[in-house]
Amino acid sequence: MRAGAATVAVALDAMFGEPRRGHPLVGFGRLTGWIERRLYRDHRLAGVLAWSCAVLPLVALAAAVEWFAQAGSPWVAAALGALVLALAIGHRSLGEHAAPVAAALEAGDLDAARGAVARMVSRDTVALDATQTAAATTESVLENGCDAVFGALFWFVLLGLPGVVLYRLANTLDAMWGYRDARYRRFGWAAARIDDGLNLLPARLTALAYALCGHTPGALRCWLAQARHWKSPNAGPVMAAGAGAIGVRLGGAAPYHGRWLTRPELGAGGPAGAVSIRRALRLVRDALLAWLLALWAVAIALNWAVPGGLHA
Repeated sequence: MRAGAATVAVALDAMFGEPRRGHPLVGFGRLTGWIERRLYRDHRLAGVLAWSCAVLPLVALAAAVEWFAQAGSPWVAAALGALVLALAIGHRSLGEHAAPVAAALEAGDLDAARGAVARMVSRDTVALDATQTAAATTESVLENGCDAVFGALFWFVLLGLPGVVLYRLANTLDAMWGYRDARYRRFGWAAARIDDGLNLLPARLTALAYALCGHTPGALRCWLAQARHWKSPNAGPVMAAGAGAIGVRLGGAAPYHGRWLTRPELGAGGPAGAVSIRRALRLVRDALLAWLLALWAVAIALNWAVPGGLHA
């Protein structure tokens, strides 16, 4: 039933998006803040303990809830899974954040574009010109296609409700603790490494979907030649394949915390602009549809192979 639940979750996200108030991750953020204040030490083991206290009880609770729901009715369990997955994915949110940047660039309003992209990225957006603003937005769309959409789908299909809860909480903790600054270099080590591990396969499946749904030769060529040079083992394949798929140049120098950092170049083709942002959004959408079709194809094939034993 996970193919059906995943499809319903994507439809719910498309119709309603993320809750404006009362999102569970807001409560989780408060919980992790409380845990950090009590367990923080400049040591890796402290980070491991804090991560475990924040995530493992909620994953165990999710597993118990799914078990009891499944025992009562598989349909109730599927509906619950669809609801939680809809809260975990952010496909509609990508468009709600990125489309205003493209619209502002098309209108020639760089200040508005910078203000909009500041809600998506951590770099110093006031220092960006129009091309750099478009590149930052395009990069964010491509990378968050994995983090906000495909990673959650992957772990839901693989492990059900506890899988998607594990992935989303781990990804959230990476965003909170996974920095390489003085405070989190050791304490956030576990959060960063666990998130890397959970994204290892989803990132490469995302890159493959980008390649198949865009300019395939260019995407594969950029993936193979450029991904290994990127500092993140998972963002590299996703962004290189995505940039190659839509024919745009990304990467390069970017401002962070008052200084410009040199980054490898990704992709091939023309410079980023409003068009590349809209192409990236379409690529994520097309890749999502491809994932759902592949999931249904596998579910139907398994039903035929084991009549009555499995359900879509």
